[in-house]
Amino acid sequence: MMRILVVAGVSTGVGKTSITLGLLEALRRRGLRVQAFKVGPDFIDPGFHELVTGRPSYNLDGWMCGRERVLACVARHAGDADVGVVEGMMGCFDGLDGRSEAGSTAQVAKWLRAPLVLVLDAWTAARSAGAVALGFERFDPELDVVGFIANRVGSEGHGRMVLDAIESACRGAPLGAILRNERLVLPERHLGLVSAVEGTLAPEKLRDLGDAVERSLDLDRLLSLAAPVEPPPPARHDRPAPIGRIGVARDEAFQFYYAENLEMLRAAGAELVFWSPLAERLPDVDGLYFGGGYPELHAARLAQNVSTREAVRRFSGAGRPIYAECGGLMYLTETLEDLDGVAHPMVGVLPTTVRMKPRRMALGYTEVTFTDATPLGRAGTVGRGHEFHYSTLDRVPDGVERVYRLAQHGAAGRAEGYLVGRTLMSYIHLHFASNPDLPRSFVAACAERAAPREGRSV
Repeated sequence: MMRILVVAGVSTGVGKTSITLGLLEALRRRGLRVQAFKVGPDFIDPGFHELVTGRPSYNLDGWMCGRERVLACVARHAGDADVGVVEGMMGCFDGLDGRSEAGSTAQVAKWLRAPLVLVLDAWTAARSAGAVALGFERFDPELDVVGFIANRVGSEGHGRMVLDAIESACRGAPLGAILRNERLVLPERHLGLVSAVEGTLAPEKLRDLGDAVERSLDLDRLLSLAAPVEPPPPARHDRPAPIGRIGVARDEAFQFYYAENLEMLRAAGAELVFWSPLAERLPDVDGLYFGGGYPELHAARLAQNVSTREAVRRFSGAGRPIYAECGGLMYLTETLEDLDGVAHPMVGVLPTTVRMKPRRMALGYTEVTFTDATPLGRAGTVGRGHEFHYSTLDRVPDGVERVYRLAQHGAAGRAEGYLVGRTLMSYIHLHFASNPDLPRSFVAACAERAAPREGRSV
């Protein structure tokens, strides 16, 4: 029977990801099959999880996906694992707003009935860490806080003091203290951690993370605290024969995809063809999916692959379906101005320029209502996602149709979602589990435009 636990933090920046990766590595060394999950709208941490476990990591988001789909995701993917490890996001109780648990790590932990281990950054605290731990333990009596990890302690003596303070005040177990070590820190950039695909988690760093966890934490006790879970029987998903081929841009420039989005496209009948706009020609496909990523860091190479840019523009002009979000939208504009102010020609479907503005971040959960028919659904379709970017668009001509009505918590509604022919472009990262009709509609749109191929009838 699988066991599960949640690794949460008192705030952003306490070292949740480093400790989670070290824990995944330590459990893997014990010969355990480990399934990782990530709470919230995050693409980078799941990529690290997959590198360690060899299994895709799935996002569990209460606001975007809802309770039943979160539980179903865990049921589908953790049934053959020995241990499920869920990495939280931000602070344990942080989510949609300051009055509810919506979208928080705590909400997901309670839905899963999973025990929670809390990470504290103890670098600037000693006995006071006990007060912080106690506050988190008592804040929500329905949350099962079973243990604490003190991160970035200055010495073994400092670590003992922190753990003693926690033990004297809390019911949860003090599970260990990890010494401050810059070798354990993962590098960051403007959208967060540098991604796994860029080689950030080198074998020696992963070894150091695993060693630190094995040396500093009581792994046997931690595993004993993980709750046995009898997942509900997963719904059957008999995969149909492919009815459409979708080219998914995936390389250093385009790498932000929810694993569940790709899985749901396959379940809807898509054959996914992964390819690189940086270095490859456009594959023989019926539709294209451009996810987010870092096109601004690779703008020169994208611009240099002229034949592919022109092929994508012709693909769009021929009325074949394209869905592009965030970084994908940036690639489909006329011009991308990078962080150094250098302008690079892009595909040219969306007649505007996108500029990097590192001090103007857009961030937030977003509900999308379609106001007209798109490759992802008809007018009235509703989906949920999130927006996170440091770039801005110059004015988009009024003649370009806006087919999204965006609703964000605490903000006025606005029009977005640019439709040019059958090419849908937006800054919003939609989670398809928020509305399973989204992937089904996109696959159907691609199948409608499928060209006959040898050995296949359409």
